[in-house]
Amino acid sequence: MKNGFLILDFGSQVTMLIARRLRDLGYYSEIRPFDLSLEKIKEFNPAGIILSGGPNSVYDSASPSRDVNELLQMAPVLGICYGMQLLAHQLGGKVEKGSTREYGLTEIEWHADLHKEYKMSWPRQHRIWMSHGDVVTQIPSQTKELLRTGKHIAGFAGDRVMGLQYHPEVSHSEYGTEFLRFFAEWCGAEANWQHEQVLHAAEKYVRTTVGDKDHVLCALSGGVDSSVVATLLTKILGADRVHCVFVNNGLLRLNEFDTVMQAYKTLGLNVIGVDAEETFLTALKGLSDPEKKRKKIGELFIQIFEETIKKQLSSYQDKIKFLAQGTLYPDVIESVSSSGGSVTIKSHHNVGGLPEKMNLKLVEPVRNLFKDEVRRLGEDLGLPHEFISRHPFPGPGLAIRVLGEVTKEKLDVMRKADDIYIKALRRENLYEKIWQAFCVLLPVQTVGVQGDGRTYENVLALRAVTSVDGMTADWYDFETKFLKSISNEITNQVRGVNRVVYDITSKPPATIEWE
Repeated sequence: MKNGFLILDFGSQVTMLIARRLRDLGYYSEIRPFDLSLEKIKEFNPAGIILSGGPNSVYDSASPSRDVNELLQMAPVLGICYGMQLLAHQLGGKVEKGSTREYGLTEIEWHADLHKEYKMSWPRQHRIWMSHGDVVTQIPSQTKELLRTGKHIAGFAGDRVMGLQYHPEVSHSEYGTEFLRFFAEWCGAEANWQHEQVLHAAEKYVRTTVGDKDHVLCALSGGVDSSVVATLLTKILGADRVHCVFVNNGLLRLNEFDTVMQAYKTLGLNVIGVDAEETFLTALKGLSDPEKKRKKIGELFIQIFEETIKKQLSSYQDKIKFLAQGTLYPDVIESVSSSGGSVTIKSHHNVGGLPEKMNLKLVEPVRNLFKDEVRRLGEDLGLPHEFISRHPFPGPGLAIRVLGEVTKEKLDVMRKADDIYIKALRRENLYEKIWQAFCVLLPVQTVGVQGDGRTYENVLALRAVTSVDGMTADWYDFETKFLKSISNEITNQVRGVNRVVYDITSKPPATIEWE
């Protein structure tokens, strides 16, 4: 029986979205490096193979490449953007550098005959998302032109092969999901992947990764991901083998440490609370570069876990073999591509392995899942809705929402403003309509007038986005009345802020977090 879709990653920042869309349609999919061995591909036994986009040019000798004819012998192949160009380049077509870069929304038109022959359900003309500099100027001889823009060939099709210049996986592309469903059906794949199987797959991963007598140290952040992981591990291995550690790094939201600790105990987790606020703030003193802050926080977490094992878990020291983390797919793709070809957007402190001296292996049960899949997994595990529905909170916490150097004074300002903002969203029944909302304290001071006096204080930015998986996002269009109200609340109640601005940038081109 065929096993869904294998996506070979050539370095696109949105490769993960291909897997996400296919899973939503009920087709199991996995992402692997572009140079995955033929033996591993045969072992996977895919119904179809998809070659992702990427930042390179196929005619450059250093660009990632592999023999596409070998792939075509195993399954139908779809090439997207760079993947299409690779197919054209190797199958007898021609790829050249474009006179201009084509980026953003573009109108396309499908070839009338093929549109009818393939019984495509969408209009022949519609808008899609392009992002490329090279163009296919000649398609392979055994294929037919499938679609084009006003300027260029935008797709071709032949026996067991298709190529698209645009990205059907991104939400900006109209009928992109419909095309992926069409391709899956064209491959003869069965839509038999349901979200209930996520729990089964996670359980199987844990049981095959962690030995029968091994214990696990579980790093808790207070967020959805690590909480789901801790609950999953506890259910499978038992509370006596899962030792959870929740660190107060001084970078949490208002009263969060005490509130979340109580929630964890209610969930039946075996949890130890560690107060390390002074340690983290001292180490962050003088650091303003976001990458240095992230890396320093990651290093300190490892240090704290080591100390906790020695001091509070000494009787289990020889039994603890694994460190569990709530790493997600978006964390991985933003930190490092599975192909090694994409640009690192930002480092995530929980991605990239562990120092050898810690002598622990990683167990990451939700590493291949998106946020909404993790939420559904949490529901299946019985976590309360108020916990599952919490907005994402970054591992480095408020350190990456205080731009520049982090100090306790700045953090206190942030905590007060954030508390006002989130309470207002809940009061207006907006919280669950928004994927993520938070404040950002800018390293900018401006002149203001408060209490008939001149002030020279901080600028606070508000951020709120809607999204499905965090890979792409749009800013939330608040009513002016709400923005006016929240601005007044913050400037009146939070000493140190005299100006509030709202971020109206989508992802891309921005990321959701500012650092």
